[in-house]
Amino acid sequence: MKRSRITLAALSVAFSLGSTGAANGKTHSDYVTTGLMCIHRYEGAWNANTGNGYYGGLQMDRSFQTTYGYSRWHGTKIYFTRLWGWAHNWPIWAQLQAGRNGYKARGWYPWPLTARYCGLL
Repeated sequence: MKRSRITLAALSVAFSLGSTGAANGKTHSDYVTTGLMCIHRYEGAWNANTGNGYYGGLQMDRSFQTTYGYSRWHGTKIYFTRLWGWAHNWPIWAQLQAGRNGYKARGWYPWPLTARYCGLL
């Protein structure tokens, strides 16, 4: 139990630090996070479980969650579904990390309507 709390705390710190170094202070990571926050605004509460097959603040289906819901720790993938179940139980940082992983693999297309509302597509 103590080891998992330390791991989760370290993941939280690593996620919150993000990447830096762009000349204007904005990074690609900032762009993705801002886009995901806009998508969240249209998708619903972070703890949403409405019974429609989509969960959390980014309305991720189960396939998306099991594919992209992870963070790396010393080269090992730590899957959020193993820690907390479906996305409506995940902390916000974990939902955003899954969104970032999904964006990296598929762009904004997992959220076709809301990405258009946000001017991302």
